[in-house]
Amino acid sequence: MNFQPSETTLHVAAAARDFAEQHIRPHVMEWDEAQHFPIDTFRAMGQLGLMGVLVPHEYGGAGLGYFEYNAIIQEIAKVCGSVGLSLAAHNSLCTNHILTFGNEAQKRRWLPKLATAEHIGAWGLTEPNTGSDAGNMKTTAVKDGDHWVLNGTKNWITHGKSGDIAVVIARTGEPRTSGNATAFVVERGTPGFAAGKKENKLGMRASETAEMIFDNCRIPDSQRLGEVGDGFRQSLKILDGGRISIAALAQGIARGAFEASVQYSKERHQFDQPISNFQGISFKLADMATEIAAAELLIQQACYLKETHQKVTEQSAMAKYYASEVAVKVSTDAVQIFGGYGYTKDFPVEKYYRDSKLCTIGEGTSEIQKLVIAREVLS
Repeated sequence: MNFQPSETTLHVAAAARDFAEQHIRPHVMEWDEAQHFPIDTFRAMGQLGLMGVLVPHEYGGAGLGYFEYNAIIQEIAKVCGSVGLSLAAHNSLCTNHILTFGNEAQKRRWLPKLATAEHIGAWGLTEPNTGSDAGNMKTTAVKDGDHWVLNGTKNWITHGKSGDIAVVIARTGEPRTSGNATAFVVERGTPGFAAGKKENKLGMRASETAEMIFDNCRIPDSQRLGEVGDGFRQSLKILDGGRISIAALAQGIARGAFEASVQYSKERHQFDQPISNFQGISFKLADMATEIAAAELLIQQACYLKETHQKVTEQSAMAKYYASEVAVKVSTDAVQIFGGYGYTKDFPVEKYYRDSKLCTIGEGTSEIQKLVIAREVLS
């Protein structure tokens, strides 16, 4: 594969970087402290094409690929992990699920507004008692004539409160049986569809996470995505691509923490010299740089396989697993380099530290990634 970024990739990365510096960085801590989900900022990103990165032009999107998508998420996450997370969830999960499995009428109905962020997207798989155990979900969809009736609760849902369009995976068969789930699109305002508790989180606080509650929520069969019983298989395919975006998110956080550490190590003086002169600090920076470079290669490999329509399950799991663990390690070392200042909100690394942990949990924990990788290796 060619390791040289294309002109398009460089161009969109620069555009995302400029947007983040102008419209996100000035508000990062304000949004974090208030747990404010900046919808207007996402609408502005929609006008730049950042909310429909993978959506073809014919549906109002940017028509870009995974290399560009990776670069965009990294540039945004380098400034604010919360905005990067919401950007990734909107693009990779809700929007991409409709793009991948919707019929032509469904694509034309929902994608144009999602691609421009006129509508914010949510994706509902996880439930209170079925995180990694999705085959045992309790949310059900029961056929009633040419409609479906949904009942149950989804939690840990990005944009669960503010999302206008939600792709929801509901059980349509018996628990723990093959082909027991189906995907549906539910629009905000549908009777029986309500938002529940908004989570008060350690990090990623400006990315809204909330429950979605379905109480005899009645939707037409025209809002079913794909075949009945195909929902879990669809979800696994969506998560294959989604893991690339979480790897990019983690990589952006790691890069942000690393760059802040390099700058601080040159400016901070002890014993009449910059602390970067001390081996204890310089070796930390060397380790950080090496691990970030290794993570980038895994992400690039996964992007290449996705772009060339090859199987990406193992490589996307590896990229997500390694990059997320690197983000935690790099941000931890960044706090250590900053010392006492790193433990305060006056300096940026404490937020990278808090935000990084989510990357090892969301869209499949590190343990689930190991399970996926081991299954692929042993198959």
